Amino acid sequence: MRVYASLWDAEAWATEDGRIKTDWSRAPFVASYKGFAASGCTSQDVAACARSNGAWMHQKLDTTAQTRLRWVQKNHMIYNYCADTWNRFPHGPPPECAAAK
Repeated sequence: MRVYASLWDAEAWATEDGRIKTDWSRAPFVASYKGFAASGCTSQDVAACARSNGAWMHQKLDTTAQTRLRWVQKNHMIYNYCADTWNRFPHGPPPECAAAK
């Protein structure tokens, strides 16, 4: 299994309608993974994945981790496609948006 990532210019729409500009003087932009271990469900059936015995499906963040996550979201997250008001999803937001609430 491999993990791929891409960095792309979405400042026209994914940065508060272009309010926050990319600082191109900081290029090149690099992403890397260290010690990355993934465990997931390969079924196309979302319900089957939810019923799986994988412990990761039932893990929850403790209070400290939730507080840290909210801080990072508040201070660093610029775009949240689950909160996108541009109607990018004609059939409604992706399933993970409902699960995150």
